[in-house]
Order: sequence, then structure tokens, then C-alpha cells
Amino acid sequence: MRKRISSSSRGIERVIDANFNRAKEGLRVCEDTARFIVDDKVLTSGYKAVRHELTGAVEVFGLTLIVKARDVAGDVGKPTTISESKRGSIADIFYANTQRVKESLRVLEEFAKLTDGSLAERFKLLRYKVYGLEKRAFERL
Repeated sequence: MRKRISSSSRGIERVIDANFNRAKEGLRVCEDTARFIVDDKVLTSGYKAVRHELTGAVEVFGLTLIVKARDVAGDVGKPTTISESKRGSIADIFYANTQRVKESLRVLEEFAKLTDGSLAERFKLLRYKVYGLEKRAFERL
């Protein structure tokens, strides 16, 4: 059962929004790498399925609410780090993005525990799907 969070809900909605966007973006990079570089139909559909499942899971929070909570101008963590500015290979691009996805899914899982344990489990299962996809992709890259 989902319970409401009171005092810091806007901050939590910002966490959900940032990590949802980060995970979706990373999944798209992994999906396109699988599709256009690795040319692997199973990997491509696997990443696409996770991306769609993630959207369905986050809809529970209310997409309008989390977007309304977004504060791009006031985000203190917005500047890009040096390591994000360079990539040496396609494998580096893929690795950086798969790590981004796994980290974001973990954050979503942890914050979902505040409101809905079954939703947290959904994020956990998505994270484990990504672990499997990552292993298959690195065998091909």
C-alpha cells in the first residue's frame, strides 16, 4: 500500500524525477548501442522492455507531480564532471550508461521503500534485468 510522504515530498519528487530521467536516458544509449553497434535484436528488445517497464513503474508516483517538482535552474548538482566529458571507446560509452542506469534504479528502489514496498521490488527486479543485459552486451562489445 502506498503511503503519502509529507514534509520533504517535493525533494523526494525531485529525486524520483532526476533518477527516472537519468535511467531512461542511459537505457536509450544502451538500447541504441545494442541496436546499431552490436546489432543484437535480443539485447535491443531487452533494453527497450526495461525502458517501458520503468515508465510504467514511475507512473505510480504521478508523472505530472514529479515533472512539476523539477528545478533545473536551482539544481546544485547540475555541472558536468570532467569524466562525463570524455569517452575513449564505444565500450566506455556503454559502460558509463549502464552504470548510470543501475545507480538510478537503486535510488528509485530505495525511495520507493518510503511509500510502497512492492514498487521498490519492481525497481529491484528491473535492476537485476539490467545486470543480465549488461553481461550479455559486454560479451558482444
